[in-house]
Amino acid sequence: MALKLQDIEKAKERITPYITETPILTSSLLNEWLGHKIYFKAENFQKIGAFKARGGVNTLSWLLEQGFRPKHIVANSSGNHAQAVAFAAKQFDIPATIFMAAYSSKVKIQATEAYGARVVLSETRNITDTLVVEAAQEEDTFWIPPFNHEQVICGQGTAAYEALQGLGDIDAVFTPCGGGGLTSGTLIAARGLSPQTKVFGVEPLNANDAAESLRKGSIQRLPAVPNTLADGAMTMSIGDITFEYLKQLDGFYEIEEEYLVYWTQWLTHLLKCRIEPTCAMPMEAIRRWLKTQKKKRRVLLIISGGNIDQPTTQKIWEKDYLGQLPQLT
Repeated sequence: MALKLQDIEKAKERITPYITETPILTSSLLNEWLGHKIYFKAENFQKIGAFKARGGVNTLSWLLEQGFRPKHIVANSSGNHAQAVAFAAKQFDIPATIFMAAYSSKVKIQATEAYGARVVLSETRNITDTLVVEAAQEEDTFWIPPFNHEQVICGQGTAAYEALQGLGDIDAVFTPCGGGGLTSGTLIAARGLSPQTKVFGVEPLNANDAAESLRKGSIQRLPAVPNTLADGAMTMSIGDITFEYLKQLDGFYEIEEEYLVYWTQWLTHLLKCRIEPTCAMPMEAIRRWLKTQKKKRRVLLIISGGNIDQPTTQKIWEKDYLGQLPQLT
């Protein structure tokens, strides 16, 4: 049965005691340069520094609500979901083990351990995914997947829910898309609160499993770990649950690496906060969409997180793009 706005509202009630209602930022300079109003739901100020805290806390809270208190929580992730599950498990005093690929951000690995979870590193994402499936078979163990779970989706959708309630009339919402949890939750919230609002997903061209899946009408898995700075969108494939929601989007964009870097630099500069390349990426999709519009638009971008390690920071600033002003032409 398809999720509805009421499911997002229930998730919002569950997570309110544990998470932050993050601010909405704007840049008057960016609005002036592009000729439209752009709003940023700043989930980089969320607990654990990313929207993923919402899905982790909601899923575990919902589980307890159902009368099941697991003795052990497990999860697999390249970073922000790992921290989210570790954070959620700590709130409810349940031991957690997180399976991560060894190439994951060192900052995210350290943060996951700091929340009290045991981290198991593997050479590849495929090994990580196999290990978590095996661990989930243990008695009284519950697996919180990074995106392909209805309560994870509902939790992630509360970010757009908060923003749309606060902003009112929004013409379009753009989200980064990895496994599709945030994009699916945003779609459900937008369709329920503001049916006229268009919803778009955005992913790196170098990790375009979702776009390929939508084009071919079936879930496509990447053959190897993608080479992209957007580590939050490095999922090998979307899920069967999220796929059904992604099919309902108003559009989907694939963005080249150069634009990830360009907009990470510019949004960091204009908004004065740390922003991951993953969530700067939709800004290029917004620019391309605005070029097609005949009148002024009000657009929302969900900034998914702000957890960046030193090697990624170095890559972002290898070339200076701040001499090239944002414009629609």
